[in-house]
Amino acid sequence: MAKDSVVDTESVTRSVSITEALRCAILAGDFAPGERMIEVHLSERLNVSRTPIRAALQSLAGEGLLVHNPNRGYYVREFSLDDIVQAYEIRAVLEGLAAKRASQIGLTRELMVAAEKALREGDRLIEKGQFTPEDRSTYGRINTAFHDVIHTAGRSSMIKDMLRVSQQIAPSSHHNVIAFEHRDVRRRHDDHHRIYEAILSRDGGRAEMLMRDHVESVKLSLIRTLHTELPS
Repeated sequence: MAKDSVVDTESVTRSVSITEALRCAILAGDFAPGERMIEVHLSERLNVSRTPIRAALQSLAGEGLLVHNPNRGYYVREFSLDDIVQAYEIRAVLEGLAAKRASQIGLTRELMVAAEKALREGDRLIEKGQFTPEDRSTYGRINTAFHDVIHTAGRSSMIKDMLRVSQQIAPSSHHNVIAFEHRDVRRRHDDHHRIYEAILSRDGGRAEMLMRDHVESVKLSLIRTLHTELPS
């Protein structure tokens, strides 16, 4: 029984690792929009069997990064720039409301611990000065943890539901980090510190303004990255 448990744990860990590797590759532009994700090629690329590859593709399709055609397999989802911009604008309003509510209601001790842990981990990542491809996943996890604290503190199932809708445009999700230059990450993480301080001060108006500006800045850095990558 114990041996089976160890095998299951290793399998889950490997599946998560493979999913993160493919997620990073997609967000980094290693696969073109509309490109087919061929299982056998991916298994050779990552040196694993096709079973965890298949599980990873299913998971990424659930996140909205891939599209599944029952007859043809998985493809990298294509998003227009206008789709992404609109999703960020909607998310900015919703995230701002969540931050305002969090400051008005206040944070529990448990949520404060979670937020401060995310801030400390972000500080350590920023101090590295340079990022590796694996750091994208690390920052994505930190970013998600911080925003999840605020969503939970806001105690609004309606805001959470509407955020999920806006995040169907996958690049707008706080789970997915696309613009990943050091200056962009530092700016976002500094924003997190300021937002947290406003929430602790119970300043709802400032928390809302800072959060909206935060999401808008992520949108602008993404647009700058996309324009830079376009051929001249």
